[in-house]
This record gives sequence, C-alpha cells and structure tokens, in this order.
Amino acid sequence: MTGWHALDGFLRTDPRDVGCEQAMEVLDIYVDVVSADGAEAAERRFPGVAAHLRACGPCGEDFAGLLAAVTGTAS
Repeated sequence: MTGWHALDGFLRTDPRDVGCEQAMEVLDIYVDVVSADGAEAAERRFPGVAAHLRACGPCGEDFAGLLAAVTGTAS
C-alpha cells in the first residue's frame, strides 16, 4: 500500500474538524448530549467535534468507549 489513500483522506478532511485536542476537551459533554438527546442533537450542537470523530479513528474509539460506559452498552 502506498501513502496515497492516507493523503487522499487528509485532503478530504472536513474543514469543520476541530482536531483531537478540542474534541477531547468537550468529549464528556458531547457524550452526555448523545446519550440524552441523540447523535443528531450532538452533531448540531458540536459540528466540529462530530466531523472530527468521523475522521479520527483513535478519538472515535474514545468516544465509543465513553458512550458505552455512560449508557452501559457495548457497541
């Protein structure tokens, strides 16, 4: 595999993506909104975080783990 796939993914990054640091700063609040009001409400409130979680595998895994811990379910 060449680096073309990774480069293509990078170039297609959503400009709303807030990055790892900012996403992690509000991840607990984002999870609370998802668990209380649903994913669509969380995405409307935090579009940059939602964009980041779609693009970043490690942060997406952190989100899934925290959501599972809060809701008592495994994804």
